[in-house]
Amino acid sequence: MQFTETLPAPPLHLSSKPCQNFTPMNPNQIHRTRPWPGFPAPNKALGTFGDANCMEQLLVRCANAIESNDATLSQQILWVLNNIAPSDGDSNQRLTCGFLRALIARAAKTGTSANAAILEAVEGYSTVHIVDLSLTHCMQIPTLIDAMAGKLEGPPVVKLTIAGATEDVPPMLDLSYDELGIKLVNFARSRNIILDFNVIPSSSSDGFSSLIEHLKLQNLVHGNETNEALVINCHMMLHYIPEETPTATTSTTPFSFEDATPRALFLKQIRSLNPTLVVLADEDADFTSNNLVCRLRSAFNYLWIPYDIVDTFLPKGSKQRQWYEADIGWKIENVIAHEGLHRVERLEPRARWVQRMRNTGFRGVGFGEDIVTEVKGMLDEHAAGWGLKKEEDDLVLTWKGHNVVFTTAWVPT
Repeated sequence: MQFTETLPAPPLHLSSKPCQNFTPMNPNQIHRTRPWPGFPAPNKALGTFGDANCMEQLLVRCANAIESNDATLSQQILWVLNNIAPSDGDSNQRLTCGFLRALIARAAKTGTSANAAILEAVEGYSTVHIVDLSLTHCMQIPTLIDAMAGKLEGPPVVKLTIAGATEDVPPMLDLSYDELGIKLVNFARSRNIILDFNVIPSSSSDGFSSLIEHLKLQNLVHGNETNEALVINCHMMLHYIPEETPTATTSTTPFSFEDATPRALFLKQIRSLNPTLVVLADEDADFTSNNLVCRLRSAFNYLWIPYDIVDTFLPKGSKQRQWYEADIGWKIENVIAHEGLHRVERLEPRARWVQRMRNTGFRGVGFGEDIVTEVKGMLDEHAAGWGLKKEEDDLVLTWKGHNVVFTTAWVPT
């Protein structure tokens, strides 16, 4: 395991008041980080989580998170359970371990589309290098590791490189990169997979330039000496790379794909690495207009969805609901109250990202019909309100028929 540099997790913009009293951001605001659900506070012993009642509560919380399609929370709790329920422990721990493995299998199915594309792309490689550009703090990685351990011929060596956050963009968790790396390495070891974990401090504000330079150097040093697959996993992160809508005054102004824009340059740099696969997932909305009224309308007609989801799955007064709605409030304020480099929430719709990828020299690869059918069946049966549809080669997660998140997979042309 390697740690090139360890940085503290940036704080979440969340005041000490309840969410309904959400206050504007300012430089003097006191921030606090979101606790990692289920993990003990620094002054508590891990043993307090070993009683049967606590284990049952964690299992129930995890099952609820999986049913409500909350991948971040479900993966967090799975990690907690993995640390407190060894397969050779006492009777309660062994019982919990059995349920843990079943929940991991179920969670893997709900996130199977992106994982299936990655598994197919890396088949036959002895080393898999995953570059994880994700707001979900590697939450996809445990289910991917579990799938690799069960499906690939012989457990591969997995190299995981992440961009160490340098901005305080929610959601952030009260967990250092050291702790994150240790938990991931231990989880991989439990699946008989060797994991090499690296953190490269990098910022979306300059198109992750330090991460790109690191990857270029690695590519220059190692070249084709090793049988290594390179997977770039971009999950809810690329819209933070700065991008102005050129001369746009209304949302109907045609969008320009200038070669010198930060997003275009980033994709060109990624293409130069000749990756085995690029997975791009993001919210399917448009917050890029320079016109305030257009942005307000677009945000208002999209951000009702997370509030509606909260009403469906999280009880009033719960801390999870406060955290979730505080994140939404942060996004609303950033979209409406800020301009220039301070306005970092610049979502682009799926069609625009598709055009960007094609212009950069990538072609889309479709998701198998069996995977689509399986995921749709899971959502229809166990996650009321959620749906899945195909648009060209891409998958779109919907809430009550409205597009929420898209997932695309790309290979170099």
